[in-house]
Amino acid sequence: MYQRTEGQMILPGDFFLPFGGELSEDNRWVLLAQIIPWWKIEEKYARNFKRSLKGQKAVSIRVALGALIIQERLGTDDRETLRQILENPYLQYFLGLPEYQYRRPFHDSLMTHFRKRLGGDIIHEVNEWIALEESRKSSESQDPSDDDDHKGGGSPAVSDPAEKPPEQMELTNEGELLLDATCAPADIAYPTDLSLLNQAREKLENIIDTLHEPERGKSPKPRTYRERARKAYLTIAKQRRVKPRTMRKAVGRQLRFVARDLRIVTKLAANGDLALLSRRQYKELMVIQELYRQQQEMYSSHTHSTPDRIVSISQPHVRPIVRGKAKANVEFGAKLAISVVKGYAFREQLSWDNYNEGITLQASVEAYRVRFGFYPKAVLADQIYRTRENLRYCKEKGIRLSGPQLGRPSVDQQEQKRIAKADASARNAVEGKFGEGKRSYGLGRIRAHLQTTSETVIGLQLLVMNLEKRLRVLFLPILQWLLSRLADRFALSL
Repeated sequence: MYQRTEGQMILPGDFFLPFGGELSEDNRWVLLAQIIPWWKIEEKYARNFKRSLKGQKAVSIRVALGALIIQERLGTDDRETLRQILENPYLQYFLGLPEYQYRRPFHDSLMTHFRKRLGGDIIHEVNEWIALEESRKSSESQDPSDDDDHKGGGSPAVSDPAEKPPEQMELTNEGELLLDATCAPADIAYPTDLSLLNQAREKLENIIDTLHEPERGKSPKPRTYRERARKAYLTIAKQRRVKPRTMRKAVGRQLRFVARDLRIVTKLAANGDLALLSRRQYKELMVIQELYRQQQEMYSSHTHSTPDRIVSISQPHVRPIVRGKAKANVEFGAKLAISVVKGYAFREQLSWDNYNEGITLQASVEAYRVRFGFYPKAVLADQIYRTRENLRYCKEKGIRLSGPQLGRPSVDQQEQKRIAKADASARNAVEGKFGEGKRSYGLGRIRAHLQTTSETVIGLQLLVMNLEKRLRVLFLPILQWLLSRLADRFALSL
């Protein structure tokens, strides 16, 4: 059962503090509570629940999404997030609580359910609402009717760009679109063939122990040679440098140990004993079977690549992403393509398989037109986006794609160099977004384990970055006023 709670906004002065005082209205968490459109998110969140008056009352969307935003902003785990909420009245106000309370509003184990229930798509849509609202307000800052757009709990009256005539939408070009892609690495150990096979062997030995437990004392346990296999693995793993021939021999040996354990599991499963396995063990068994097939295929063909290669048994959705960077040539995680408009980041494509980011340009430009009602004047991207199809598409839409022009050099080479330098300088903003996300908000290490929760976390990090951008915009007039006061005092002292 879900009960709607976001019909009325709680003011900071109405939040009851048992130890006296009032909340500051210019606190960042108070301002964030007014920015986020809680009532719009609640409309989508409530659809996940059946319409019934029976059952336990579900946690409100403001508590669920607010707790996830707090976690990503502070960079804490689930338990530490609950501790921070208990100790900070501003965080409790951000969650929509009417007064400060000394008991936790929910158990920390529910954080995983929040990530599953919200999902990456809902977070992506919330990010679109917040980023588009501020982008349109900055574009229409000359209109005095937009002065109160951010008030009232994030429910601005913004005109829909899709209402414009199609002719006007196609002929108008305004603004700049910045495009780039990166990898959001998963929190896994660097995978090697030998370590993966050793993990698979150890997990299969635990599965064999579970399946043989009912026959303990009645029939002998099948021999798995686990001590011999462990010793063979450590002999190679402890060496700093291993010759390729020695490594191949060690991988082949571990493959034979895994194959033997799989045959034993198949024999025990013939008696219908798979029901003894837990859900986690059964899932690991399915993953190990595919992992063994891939490793055996690569071993037989003397290669180190295969389609949909598994690099983690606990997270089989993670794929290797070749980036060609100096620090790490290959990263393991999801590939994320974003666009940046006026400092706000939008997710364009998120995939666990490697792809050429150049194919996302046309879809990103069309998404820009849907969001703002016109095409961009310029698209600033790196060389991989400059395919013939993209150049032809941009020329048809009247869009300038950054980079050198095709054909012979023109007469005005100095002007072209000036434009290229300006484009490269402006395109640094998208690199800065990646650096901000990876250094400050956890985009450099995704600690969620499931595919759905990992996508939710990536969306939350983009959302938090955009919220912080809006906070800086709100605090800018206050900072300018303080600087002017300090300048006046300094002038008087002189």
